[in-house]
Amino acid sequence: MIRLKFEPRLYNPPWVNVLIPVAAVIFGLLAGGVLFAFLGVNPLKAYHEVLKGALGSSYGISEIVTKAIPLTLTALGGLICYKMLVWNIGGEGQLCLGAIATVAVVRYFPVDNWAVMFVMMFAAGAAAGGLWCMLAGVLKARWNVNETITTLMLNYIGINLSEYFIYGPWKDPMSMGFPFTPNFPDAARLWVFGNTRIHGGIFIALAIAVVFQIILKRSKWGYEISVIGENPRAARYAGIDISKNILLVTFIGGAVAGLAGMSEMAGLYGRMSRGFSMGYGYTGILVAWLARLSPIYVPLVAFLMGILLVGGDTLQVVMGLPLASLQILQGLILFSVLAAETLSRFKISVVHVEREKAASGGGEEA
Repeated sequence: MIRLKFEPRLYNPPWVNVLIPVAAVIFGLLAGGVLFAFLGVNPLKAYHEVLKGALGSSYGISEIVTKAIPLTLTALGGLICYKMLVWNIGGEGQLCLGAIATVAVVRYFPVDNWAVMFVMMFAAGAAAGGLWCMLAGVLKARWNVNETITTLMLNYIGINLSEYFIYGPWKDPMSMGFPFTPNFPDAARLWVFGNTRIHGGIFIALAIAVVFQIILKRSKWGYEISVIGENPRAARYAGIDISKNILLVTFIGGAVAGLAGMSEMAGLYGRMSRGFSMGYGYTGILVAWLARLSPIYVPLVAFLMGILLVGGDTLQVVMGLPLASLQILQGLILFSVLAAETLSRFKISVVHVEREKAASGGGEEA
């Protein structure tokens, strides 16, 4: 008789840290292939159509970058919280609050100056998303309320709040009944690259990724975040204020996700309409974990996830697969990554029970 023995692994070789996410993604794609086969579609053909639709034209590549911008920002907003074991699942709601605040600035404080409008929209989007997330942080720090539940519930409030304004007081009277707000003036728009939809939000996303990498790897506060995440009891013994840091990371994480909403409004759409987020806040969770909580890798992983999102549109149009199949595939990849991340912390060995008993019995007799 044999059994598996799990022992905590104190150190992972560098090759393991590279192999684990790659193997997890491959396993998730294989599981997705089983799903496609169950739906009556050739898995190889399905993945070929995904790559062809995403990378087969300059338009497809530009759309990948366009989707990678909010994915990067929402992933970074969650990542800084996850490093401290604060489970911010509310990127979707924080993105919506950032978008609402941006539209409010354009609607009530219009200025015919691009620089002034950009600063105002940036500050409003970040503040709205940060304060929205910090609501969960206050409950966590003060009463130890589970932040996973509160941030998740705040998503629904944020989404429905945006729809209230879209269908209600901010609805464009010239929209012929369609649910969207009036167009932004030119002074409130981020510039775009040529004829593509890639906008200036890409620089915000890349800059924050670099700043987070420096903070987490080189600063005292980054060290405090790591200590709290790895051993809260040791952090308290060292005099680190955990409650203060919870409030700080939830505000900063929410602020970055709020900037995703700001960049989508000012850069991509130029107005707020129903369904503008496309679930970026939820997909950002997957991006953060695929990047192994390393900020500098988040933009790359967001680009790869963008391939899946853009290619997924091809699956719907060409192969007639429902949107839910793509969402299931994302879930399979996420579960594979989380399972691999958990297993990587243990050394797994096969033990023969009879031999182990004989060895322990022989030792006692000796």
